[in-house]
Amino acid sequence: MTLIEFIYGFQEVYGGVPPQRQPEFLALYTSTAKNPTVAFALSVFLGSFGIDRFYLDQWLLGFLKLITLGGFGIWTVIDWFLIAGVTYEKNLELAQRLASSLSAPRS
Repeated sequence: MTLIEFIYGFQEVYGGVPPQRQPEFLALYTSTAKNPTVAFALSVFLGSFGIDRFYLDQWLLGFLKLITLGGFGIWTVIDWFLIAGVTYEKNLELAQRLASSLSAPRS
């Protein structure tokens, strides 16, 4: 996923949140969303140990990278190009989950 795709997707999700719940949505989103720059830095400096995947809550992939030392370095280099897109996807999924929970009627 590219940054442009993420922005359009986020705007669509945000538009579906009731206006009175939008500040709550933004507060929850900004406190839990993952930073693509941090994910990239972790991938560059600690990617061989799977830290970038642990950061994105992808425990199985992180563990596999750890025990193979980043797929003998190959997986680590590939992740340098993929990690930002994965972060955008995770953040958009988070936004969709938050929007659906905030759009549901309160009981």
